[in-house]
Amino acid sequence: MIKSKFKVYLDSSVISALYDSRNPDRKALTEEFFNQINNFDVFISEINIQEIERTNNIKLKTKMKNLISGFHQLLLNDEIDHLAKEYISYGAIPETYSEDAYHIAVSVINELDYLLSWNFKHFIRRRTREIVKMINTLNNLKQIEIITPAELL
Repeated sequence: MIKSKFKVYLDSSVISALYDSRNPDRKALTEEFFNQINNFDVFISEINIQEIERTNNIKLKTKMKNLISGFHQLLLNDEIDHLAKEYISYGAIPETYSEDAYHIAVSVINELDYLLSWNFKHFIRRRTREIVKMINTLNNLKQIEIITPAELL
């Protein structure tokens, strides 16, 4: 029997943490995750690419673009747009950070197993997880675990 890999979506905070030495512990945990990345099917979306393009540091932008080049890229659609707006309307994510709602919606609509993030303000918090779970249940959608890379290892 072939064991299938977990499907994980990377929020941009995970990608940038690999190159951010301001928090050595987070960087080390991110490196540990990337050392085991072949154990997972890794996904990003158009949102990640847009966020990386806004990076002012050209060297860092190039490193991040090279890193994600081998990952599966998911496209946005009307279903994702509707779900992201629902997450915002119920308060899972503030409207001013709508891209974060789209990260979650992309992950859910594509039935991924995990959304990985280091964003404790919008993703890695109980309120967000509970609202996402409620909305997904009401819409008969697959539940997703929103966790840090360290929690997956």
